[in-house]
Amino acid sequence: MAGAVGGGPTAQAAPARRTGGAAVSGLTVEHRADPLGVDATRPRFGWRMRSAARGRSQGSYQILMASSPDKLTSARADLWNSGRVRSSDSVAVHYAGRPLGASTRYHWTVTVWDAEGRPVGTASPSFFETGLMSTDGVAGWDGAQWIGMKGKTPNSAGAPMLRKEAALKNRSQVREARLYVSALGVYEARVNGRHVTVPQDGGSTIELLPPGWTNYDARLNYLTYDVTDLVAREPSVTLGVVLGNGWYNGRISDGSTYYSRDGHALALKAKLLIRYADGTSQTLVTRPDGGWKATDTGPYRADEIYDGQTYDARMELSGWTAHGFDDAAWSDVERVAFEDKYPDVKLLAYPGESARFMHRWDRRPQSITVATGVAGQDGSPNGKGRIVVDPARTVTDPARAASAPVTIGSGETAVFDLGQNMVGVARYGLRGPAGARVEFRFGEMLNDDSAGADGPVDSVYRANLRSAKATSTYILKGDRHGETHQDSLTFYGFRYVSVTATDTVTITGLTGKVATSAIREIGTVTTNDPDINQLASNVRWGQRGNYLWVPTDCPQRDERLGWTGDTQVFSTTGLYNADAGVFLSHFQDTVVDSAVIYGEDKAQFTGVAPGGRYNFPGGGSGWADCGVVLPWTVWQMTGDATVVERSWPAMTRYLDWIQQQTGDTYAGQGSLTGDWLAPQKTSAQMMSDIYYGYVARLMAQLARAIGRPAEGETYDRLFARIKQAFIAKYLSIEGGTVTVRSSLGDASPIEPGADPNQKTEDNSQTALLWVLKLGFYETEAQRRTLVGLLADNIGNDAGYKAAHPNSSRVKYAEHTLSVGFLGVNVLAPVLTDEGRADLAYKLLHQDALPSWLFSVKNGATTVWERWNSYSKEDGFGPVSMNSFNHYAYGAIMEWMYAYMAGIAGDPDSPGFKHFLLQPHVDPTGRITQVSGAYQSPYGEIRSEWKVQDGGRGVVCDLVVPANSEATLRLPAVSADSVREGHTPLARAEGVRFVGHTDGVYVCRLMSGRYSVSARFR
Repeated sequence: MAGAVGGGPTAQAAPARRTGGAAVSGLTVEHRADPLGVDATRPRFGWRMRSAARGRSQGSYQILMASSPDKLTSARADLWNSGRVRSSDSVAVHYAGRPLGASTRYHWTVTVWDAEGRPVGTASPSFFETGLMSTDGVAGWDGAQWIGMKGKTPNSAGAPMLRKEAALKNRSQVREARLYVSALGVYEARVNGRHVTVPQDGGSTIELLPPGWTNYDARLNYLTYDVTDLVAREPSVTLGVVLGNGWYNGRISDGSTYYSRDGHALALKAKLLIRYADGTSQTLVTRPDGGWKATDTGPYRADEIYDGQTYDARMELSGWTAHGFDDAAWSDVERVAFEDKYPDVKLLAYPGESARFMHRWDRRPQSITVATGVAGQDGSPNGKGRIVVDPARTVTDPARAASAPVTIGSGETAVFDLGQNMVGVARYGLRGPAGARVEFRFGEMLNDDSAGADGPVDSVYRANLRSAKATSTYILKGDRHGETHQDSLTFYGFRYVSVTATDTVTITGLTGKVATSAIREIGTVTTNDPDINQLASNVRWGQRGNYLWVPTDCPQRDERLGWTGDTQVFSTTGLYNADAGVFLSHFQDTVVDSAVIYGEDKAQFTGVAPGGRYNFPGGGSGWADCGVVLPWTVWQMTGDATVVERSWPAMTRYLDWIQQQTGDTYAGQGSLTGDWLAPQKTSAQMMSDIYYGYVARLMAQLARAIGRPAEGETYDRLFARIKQAFIAKYLSIEGGTVTVRSSLGDASPIEPGADPNQKTEDNSQTALLWVLKLGFYETEAQRRTLVGLLADNIGNDAGYKAAHPNSSRVKYAEHTLSVGFLGVNVLAPVLTDEGRADLAYKLLHQDALPSWLFSVKNGATTVWERWNSYSKEDGFGPVSMNSFNHYAYGAIMEWMYAYMAGIAGDPDSPGFKHFLLQPHVDPTGRITQVSGAYQSPYGEIRSEWKVQDGGRGVVCDLVVPANSEATLRLPAVSADSVREGHTPLARAEGVRFVGHTDGVYVCRLMSGRYSVSARFR
């Protein structure tokens, strides 16, 4: 039927058939370029068209798919010829050809014609490979079973190391080799002595902790690798795998239905498929009777997600992953009866890019400090003194520190500052005597002399890690040429590394190796303001670190969980920054699984996913609602409603469940978290009622998106009733004044570090924002009053403080924010939508507490969990919950894209098919230049603006990708003042003037590049 997996001459691309250069490009299958291991029976195809001409859009397309590139013609395409389809669709176009086979490479291309019927071009052929095309873990696996080391006691010392060697049938004619592998735990795989890698940035890299984290009693993932180069030209093939505890056996899964305090047997399931040029094939699979051997006597002595890894180089088994190694003394393996306990578990191909090391983000030390002891404890403010620095071995010049060796002895400490809070591991080089034990301890901050410090000044602060040991321990073998290592069975969140040793050793080099699942960044916003640029960098680094297999809250302490509230508030920012649609859709599948396993009545979405640690029962508003908000966001940003269709039954169960709880009161389910960590407190029940309305409104839109208009009307009616009930309860108009009664009920009862005496307040910032966002008022007069109340709260001047002496706002500066997790992503957008972009910008520039720049001013390189996580004046915030890498408050970047740069989606046209270009010039005058870019599903959108004419005008350079359109909104004193060159913009090619009202010029832009100037004063 179709060609083999590929890798040989038949896999080479045919010469491209193009018209007008690379006019059709960016080909994807399942939103990935040339993916391996696709399990979808009807894969989704995507592409982009390019054109320098204005107003060019796709009118029709033709997809050809074949078993080899030379068959990609209309007459010879043997899998699918779509014919010429009249459609502008180029996102998530479903396959409609012949049934796909497993482990097969398919080649495809697409030809595009424009709306006038003229040929645009034909894309260079692309390919994809199917995976095993099964879900039961049996079909396609050729008898592979879960195997582990025989007789191994779970949680005993030593990671299981499994190996299998087999002769190749015909080594001179290996055409391709594919490895399919999964683990109960995590794995590190090698073939013929070399690491199994994945392509990245034109080269290759290794993954960290595959196959990732799921609810193991619901679904597991396997990954697919092209290992042709590792197998070809060898006399035999040897597969070697190290198994680590990962999430499966770690404390991180305590409280989960699959967790065992005594530990589980770690297990491997793998299939190596080798195909030869003569059409024959050979498979190597994991079986208890298949010649597999195992040991736990190797160098991997201990590993734990929270605690780190211990590696004893004296116990290395040289050559154990290559052929010819003598494993006669090793143990046998045995079947691990996982499917007996969980017979309904699905084993699925991982649908996206794995978490991996990104070499381009490596970080080298900015300084190295050697401490020989501690002095000055007596009389020091924190009683812990200060480290005694050896200036002869301390390196403060970043150029030297990047590669300087440093020698330390017993009782001494070297502190490496990598200059950036990151997530991954450290790669280090060492020289020293055999048996010397070196410990690398990771932390995010250095101690100061404040009361919250946990050690002497300038030592590494680790109190916020709580019970996590976060330590990499290496025991030297004594190689006089030096030794190099990086952990592979754990990860750390860190900027600083503190190194101690039991004997004199030399650290010959240390590199921070950054790992992430957010491997393709597609959006940028830069300004002329270095503080705002640092904030954007902090947001981006926080996303890199916390998008690691699942979107986590933090990467460093004994938590690192998939908190759903954090995920939903940040998801739009996350999708602007990175190509994370598949990553978040996969997480949504986990959220759906978790609802059945952990949710109340198997219907409530949960506070964390996967697993059950810290998963609070009861009121889940704002967190549980991720199950609706996340599919809506992915659909809006990608234009693909598949995640909505897949989640729809669970989403409707969730809304039905809330109705069953609260009936005709139309109140929300309740909230234990409320507006988490907000300086000004809002009723948690009010936040629940708000979110109930919010998800009801989203459900109405989602129903129509997937062709369920009657259900959409039902959710419209539900929203209307929620609104009516909310207004009746919370909106007071007594005495001619409007009050949002956000004091009706307590704030979160579980927030650590909260002042027990602090009360909820009426007209809180978060309450006012959401009332305006959802339209929870009755008249325009009320709306204007609510905007005024919000402005007064934010302004927080002397008059406001005098009128509200009992408010928490009294102790904060003017023009500060006072929102928590559930207000942070709506604050600046609502202000701007309500005509108060001036306040949004004042908040953005504020660096007094609470504000986004407060952390920047205090040295942050990632976003913090608390507004007051640290200050140079007061030291560390509440240690019970104080992460220095927590992306939720980074949701301001959504506004930076959509309003500051002005690249905003249109809810009625998901995926940026039609979008808004609405740059908002900074009324404070501090930002005078902005450059924004975003790789939309249709191509790169650009919006760059610069203030000119002494602040009286603006010039904008704009790009609208082919096959999309934009509505431009610009501040302007008149329609005639908006020009392209010397010509009024309304008369320019590709432009349709819409109107000029209230100082805003509006026009429709067809695709193309535009350079526009406008006078707004």
